[in-house]
Amino acid sequence: MSTSERPDFARAITADGPTPLYPRRMVRFGQFVGSWDVHSKRLDDESGEWVESDFRWIVSYILEGRAVQDVQLVANDAEPSGWETVSTALRVYDRLMGAWRVNYVEPRRGEFCQLVATPHRSDGIRQDGTRNDDKLIRWNFSGITEDSYTWESWVSDDEGVTWWLQEHNEGRRIV
Repeated sequence: MSTSERPDFARAITADGPTPLYPRRMVRFGQFVGSWDVHSKRLDDESGEWVESDFRWIVSYILEGRAVQDVQLVANDAEPSGWETVSTALRVYDRLMGAWRVNYVEPRRGEFCQLVATPHRSDGIRQDGTRNDDKLIRWNFSGITEDSYTWESWVSDDEGVTWWLQEHNEGRRIV
């Protein structure tokens, strides 16, 4: 197949909206579809200092509306687009389990996570899982509105007896 005969990847994977099979379930992560400016504070594992940064978070329906994928971008003048892609998360609703399966990949940091997401309190989402170093993680979205959210990453070094905050993000919708 020649390059001109190949379907465009972005068009093939993205979807205009949620699947009609279970649209109410798709709202859980579908509410984030769009673009966000995010301010982040992350605890540096080596120095123990909090490091602040800003990034762009873009979220889209994919796979004919059966999943939601996001990408995290940081400004980078060396890239032709002015942006560098840092990570991606794939969130797929598993109708048999009645919950969302989440896979996160951040190659530069060597971080690979698998989680299961469920509703949390009246305004949030709780994602529980493990990192590739087998540490338990808990990612919580809270304070979700149409234009903002808070996200926190918690890590346990003792199989869930205690948890420490690794990252705190505040997002503001731009589109």
